[in-house]
Amino acid sequence: MSETGHFIDVDARRLALEAIATLVHIKRIAAERLLTPSGVPADLVRRFLSEHDPSTGQKRSKREAGTVILEVLSERGLEEDVIRQIIERAANWEDFHLAQDEYRARSVSQKAREMVGVLHDLAARERIEAERRREEADRAQAQASEARIRERKELIRRESELLLAQFDQAVLSGEPQKRGYFLENLLGRILDVYGIPAKKAFRRNGGGEQIDGAFEFEGWYIIAECRWREALTDIRQLDGLAGQLGRSGRQTMGLFLSINGWSTNVVDLLKQNPSKNIILMDAIDLRAVLAIHVGLVSLIKAKLSALNLYAEPYKSASAIIG
Repeated sequence: MSETGHFIDVDARRLALEAIATLVHIKRIAAERLLTPSGVPADLVRRFLSEHDPSTGQKRSKREAGTVILEVLSERGLEEDVIRQIIERAANWEDFHLAQDEYRARSVSQKAREMVGVLHDLAARERIEAERRREEADRAQAQASEARIRERKELIRRESELLLAQFDQAVLSGEPQKRGYFLENLLGRILDVYGIPAKKAFRRNGGGEQIDGAFEFEGWYIIAECRWREALTDIRQLDGLAGQLGRSGRQTMGLFLSINGWSTNVVDLLKQNPSKNIILMDAIDLRAVLAIHVGLVSLIKAKLSALNLYAEPYKSASAIIG
């Protein structure tokens, strides 16, 4: 707070205390006409009316009791607003007959009228300063958010570039079993890059069933199965994933990633499946994500929309990119 602001606050506090002590002679009426309308809490009004000075045993004067009230209001963070209201009421005061000394009461009211203008100017400056601080905070928050987005994009670019190189190398390796394990690991790493919560292979149902991997996506759990062998020719090759989904909760769907794709009858038969809970993904989709032609989140959303709205278990990355 500036030095000028500090002295204005001290002067305002002193004037409010003078108004409490001077405008109304009788304590009870002072509480009714000045304190309560100015927002002094009921418990402090009671203290104003009844509290005794512990050193003398006598009831506190209006000035003494007012000092105690303002101190407690300061501790509660309410002093400034109450002081403003007391001064504004004093500035518009007309019931000078209630004072013990009408001349002093009029003098206090005149000082209050002068102080009101000062307080209004101060309040306006405070509002402008508060708005400036809010705007600065909003700008800082926006800049921090933009920086996080840039960092996330750079991380996705860097990691995707690395994973794409590893994927292309695996395409040339020609070792089916190793490629299968690599594919499961690759999918997990892609999910991690995009910040999608993933769960590695686990067993359930008393150890009698193994889930190769799963991830959480917008409130759904998606069980993933990866295949890097021949193209799917028969929907029975999806029975394992379909059975896992049938033994899972209702908020569960399946993602079948087949690098070598599938025959057309697989898609046609999936369309006839009343459950409509499996989406398909192939090497073209995977490479589009790794090359950052389409984001993984956008790809999954588009595939889920195609399945749920149009009963299409497969929507290609090229169709999404347009």
